[in-house]
Amino acid sequence: MNKSLLFFSALFLSIVFSCSSKRDTGSMNMENWKSDRYGCKGLRIQDLEELERLKHSYLGVDNQALIKTFGRPDRVELVDKSQTFFFYFLEPSGNCDGVEIEKEPLRVLFRLNAISKVSEVTITNQNP
Repeated sequence: MNKSLLFFSALFLSIVFSCSSKRDTGSMNMENWKSDRYGCKGLRIQDLEELERLKHSYLGVDNQALIKTFGRPDRVELVDKSQTFFFYFLEPSGNCDGVEIEKEPLRVLFRLNAISKVSEVTITNQNP
């Protein structure tokens, strides 16, 4: 009886700690963030300062925690088999209705390594 209780306790703890959870976003308004797909409404750019401050805290986070925190990425780009980029546009992108793009929009790029962990966070208007 004690061995099975110990086994199930260990199993429960491993499941609890292996699950991805939302990450701290400080004072960012995540309702606005998630409702501003492709940066079309101009709401994400309001949190640029806070994102700059927190960006290094996302290093090592897995892809599921990113999705739980920031919502589905605006774009996902697979670069060879060892890395993936998650794009979240901060300024209106070409996917926005009625928006004519004169320059590449500002975006946050999360580079994920082969084991789907964030290895770099960059805020840029350039493609990887």
